[in-house]
Amino acid sequence: MIKKIFYAAAVIIVLLTACKQEKWVGEVKLEGFVFGTTYHITYLNGVDYQKSIDSLFYLVNKSLSTYMPTSDISKINKGDSTIVVDAMFIDVFDKAKRIYKETDGYFDPTIGKLINAYGFGSGNEIKNLSSEEINNLMIGVGFDKVMLKNSKVYRDSNHIEFNVNAFAKGYGVDVIGWFLESKKVTNYLIEIGGEIRARGKKNSKLWKVAIEKPNVDGTRSVQKVIMLDDESMATSGNYRKFKVNAKGEKIVHTVNPKTGLASESNLLSVSVRLKGDCADVDAYATAFLAMGLEKTKIFLQKHPELKVVLLYNDENNKLKEFVN
Repeated sequence: MIKKIFYAAAVIIVLLTACKQEKWVGEVKLEGFVFGTTYHITYLNGVDYQKSIDSLFYLVNKSLSTYMPTSDISKINKGDSTIVVDAMFIDVFDKAKRIYKETDGYFDPTIGKLINAYGFGSGNEIKNLSSEEINNLMIGVGFDKVMLKNSKVYRDSNHIEFNVNAFAKGYGVDVIGWFLESKKVTNYLIEIGGEIRARGKKNSKLWKVAIEKPNVDGTRSVQKVIMLDDESMATSGNYRKFKVNAKGEKIVHTVNPKTGLASESNLLSVSVRLKGDCADVDAYATAFLAMGLEKTKIFLQKHPELKVVLLYNDENNKLKEFVN
């Protein structure tokens, strides 16, 4: 049995690249299983880079996987202060710090213990969390309580536990994209668990992807088709992956770092795209689910570089769409 490495996205992106019978000259298609989900890579080069890509996946896991006990992040969480982190960890740490500040803490990788407690992480679940237990776990939350200096991580207390799974798939997408670009590949699409990085074109046409409708009955259908123009896109949602506690309340996998709660809101699905890295949009998508609809709209007014599709229920429980 393959062990789950990173928590899979709640929303799957359907790739709408081209008809199956249409063959791209020099096309290479790679697919498999990584980070607890599937991946699909298509590029125009004619060279099979599978071994190199597998090696890069291993390095990402070795640095950032909370499901791998021997990874750097797992050792740091256990209190090992001797770990000298690698370039990947530093890159992710710096991105997280920037987005943490931009989102006023709605994206926060120090909620690891809360994620475990709700049953969505690699640690022990606490059944039917009480308000007192949540407050105790909140003591370790706050990315302003950690520092990276000389490639070592310093925490204010051992209550702090890192979990970068919220944008680790996106970062993995970027790592493969940077590798392909180093090989002079200019036309490619990389998808890991619904997180996407697209560059160039296929058969002179922009890459097309479809965002799923947030169906709660288990069926799958398309809500909207997006054309990616040298963009990355990430989608996150709470409508499919959730638990129900003893009170009958729905517990979703997105934890609000401000409150410690994992409560359902009317914001069902968030898709974010950007002419930039997939890790960034992956993190923003997570932050927006925690923010909720209205705060996300306000944030977007200050960040016009971010393009979104927000799917939500109105006061009459009707599905609505916000697109900027």
